[in-house]
Amino acid sequence: MGNFVLQSGLTLPNAQLAFKTHGTLSAARDNVVLVPTFYRGQHTDAEAMMGPGRALDPGKYFIVVPNMFGNGLSSSPSNTPPPFDRAAFPGVTLYDNVVCQRRLLVEHLGIQRIRLVAGFSMGGQQAFHWGALYPEMVDAIAPICGSARTSPHNYLFLDGVKAALTADAAFADGWYATPPVKGLRAFSRVYAGWAYSQDFFREQEYRKLGLASMEDTVRVMEGRFRARDANDLLAMLWTWQHADISANEVYKGDFAAALSGIRCRAIVMPSETDLYFRVRDNELEVKQMANAELRPIPSIWGHAAGGGANPPDNAFIDAALKELLAH
Repeated sequence: MGNFVLQSGLTLPNAQLAFKTHGTLSAARDNVVLVPTFYRGQHTDAEAMMGPGRALDPGKYFIVVPNMFGNGLSSSPSNTPPPFDRAAFPGVTLYDNVVCQRRLLVEHLGIQRIRLVAGFSMGGQQAFHWGALYPEMVDAIAPICGSARTSPHNYLFLDGVKAALTADAAFADGWYATPPVKGLRAFSRVYAGWAYSQDFFREQEYRKLGLASMEDTVRVMEGRFRARDANDLLAMLWTWQHADISANEVYKGDFAAALSGIRCRAIVMPSETDLYFRVRDNELEVKQMANAELRPIPSIWGHAAGGGANPPDNAFIDAALKELLAH
């Protein structure tokens, strides 16, 4: 991306956007599906949404998966040289991400039209951004367990996990020489209580993942987060906390105008039991969108209902994605 000027006014030198494609671009260049990554996730994690016979079938569609800034593959605290390395990495917004993704599609891949933008969690937030910022390019969006703007309560939840991580003395204000393991473990334990619902644990749904206990579930979560750099996690967390489709020069903070600016077809799929991307937030958003349907996922898996691990939830989501792609 060259020297990319962020919304903050800072220039990120030699900005890098990592991506992977699946399938073949049609001669007419009209079979493009964009799947942005989610919090902590990298492009390989998005493959849980794809497969032969599924809605996102690489045999039919050219699927582009751009990695979010901060995820360890695109420019991140862990891979950026001084002076923007580690704790000095600047705040990158989802607007910044989507602007770069558009450059990837248009300038690098020669794509002018997208059949569908589908994403889970922060990927869903990016889908909302695409619909609002580039309505002329997008035929449909499918935000899954995500919102057009991070709610105050969601922001506070993220402050909680951030506090758990940064309380570790080894974190050293982000200038650690070795990973702050105690902080990462605390972060993971707090996060696990929010990622799944109360009913998920009561009904021992973790057994469907091959796990024997709630503690096993926490350990799996810990493994996922300890595989990431702590500063990378905090960079993505900052991006999440500041997600807002109206926080840009296009809409100048007018959230209602940004929602009404999403003209494409949309099926918005919160999980009925999500503890931080709430159905109510999406309900209020959909009311202000011109061509949108609210379709909650009937699941007790909480936020994880959209993550690709539970076959009934996947089938529900796939049915909606097939509807959007059929038009």
